[in-house]
Amino acid sequence: MTTPLYIDGAFVAPVSGGSFPAVDPATETAFATVAAGDAVDADLAVRAARRAFDDGRWSELPVAERTAALRRIATGIRARLEDIAALETRDNGKPLPEAVWDIEDAAFCFDYYADLADAAEERGDTAVDVGDARFDSRIRREPVGVVTAITPWNFPLLMAVWKVAPALAAGCTVVLKPSELCSMSCVELAKIIDAAGLPAGVFNLITGTGPEAGAPLTEHVLVDKVAFTGSVPTGRKVMQAASAGIRTVSLELGGKSPFVVFADCDINKAVEWILFGIFWNKGEVCSATSRVLIERRLYPRLLERLKEAAENIVIGPGTKTGVKLGPIVSQSQYDKVMGFLERARDSGARRLTGGGRPAGMQTGYYIDPTIYTDVPLDAEIWREEVFGPVVCINPFDTETEAIAMANDGPYGLAGAVMSDDLERCDRVAARLRAGIIWVNCSQPTFVQAPWGGYKSSGIGRELGEAGFEAYRELKQITRFDHHETWGWYLDSEEAQ
Repeated sequence: MTTPLYIDGAFVAPVSGGSFPAVDPATETAFATVAAGDAVDADLAVRAARRAFDDGRWSELPVAERTAALRRIATGIRARLEDIAALETRDNGKPLPEAVWDIEDAAFCFDYYADLADAAEERGDTAVDVGDARFDSRIRREPVGVVTAITPWNFPLLMAVWKVAPALAAGCTVVLKPSELCSMSCVELAKIIDAAGLPAGVFNLITGTGPEAGAPLTEHVLVDKVAFTGSVPTGRKVMQAASAGIRTVSLELGGKSPFVVFADCDINKAVEWILFGIFWNKGEVCSATSRVLIERRLYPRLLERLKEAAENIVIGPGTKTGVKLGPIVSQSQYDKVMGFLERARDSGARRLTGGGRPAGMQTGYYIDPTIYTDVPLDAEIWREEVFGPVVCINPFDTETEAIAMANDGPYGLAGAVMSDDLERCDRVAARLRAGIIWVNCSQPTFVQAPWGGYKSSGIGRELGEAGFEAYRELKQITRFDHHETWGWYLDSEEAQ
């Protein structure tokens, strides 16, 4: 059976009847068939979302009713948490405990944005003192309109919810297009939203490829905002498409995040956070701290410990108890990562451990946890996002040198610093050019805190209050006291 699209409140087959397989990366075999929507289906979904927004069936619904629906969605996700997590592990390959964590966060996200919407309604308009008693000026916040959300394969449901939950909370209508590599959990989200009783057209789901389904959604003239998470090259195309209609965009793109480790830190904690910063979710994380800078006097000892710990990571299917590193998501991504590793051999970098397929694992897109050291600063593997379980490590001598090395690159999504000297941590955090800085940790992410980067890592912010405001427009409403006269063209007596 082929999964359906969800358009205008109904589960439907794509007009063309097209489909593609969902492949389990642990077995390299198909386990489901996914509907392949195209430009025709995208148009139907956008028009449904446009009608649903323009007639006010969602945006003009009392906020308490909207937020009650969001909380029903959260409840629906929690009720099916184990099933959805297992499906996501099969679709993506990540260890099951990581998938459970993701789905729990997705449910909380709907509750959180319901709370923000309730609070915003209670606050109402914001008064502005314009310095003239004859004028009453207020700021009102209104939904952006129709939102196209295009989301990636590394956190399939969670990345979708980061966009869908605040957009719905703000009163927008949504067309979601997940990655064709991992669509299954988003199909389940559509079922949960349908069961929650949202009006037809408020939420729509189109599964399909980027060129066939994603591009028509970014180019559609009836879309008000495009929210995209993915690669920098595709992000550029999204910007170009949106520019034709001067549409709002949010872009969460790539990263090559640095982790600065000073010699005064606890070595065990450094090992733990360095490993978590790159091998969690198989390194398929845009914020992964894949460039590690270690103060020279700690460098040899920490490398020894990292090598030992990395070689003890349990690799295997995400469904297997104790596994901490699952398979790469797809054949194409596996080939991409292996290409980086092959080119790294000629870069001058020293391979400390890993660098290929684990021994005895001939089936599944598995790659050993890989560590390169003494990496030339102009090497591709030091500067470009690999999106796999690969970390590059270099020494530094001074704080100033570490900051310069950390900031030397096109990305600015995240960064981390570790030291027992918290004043030094604060200095380094202030000078790192990135939108997210972790101190004495790496990767913890909270729905309540804004997420987004500097430089080529994107535009705008998700999560937190900023993520809610990203789906709201500001409107100024200024009223003149009609008992007064203006007297610019007519004198006061004529005006009366």
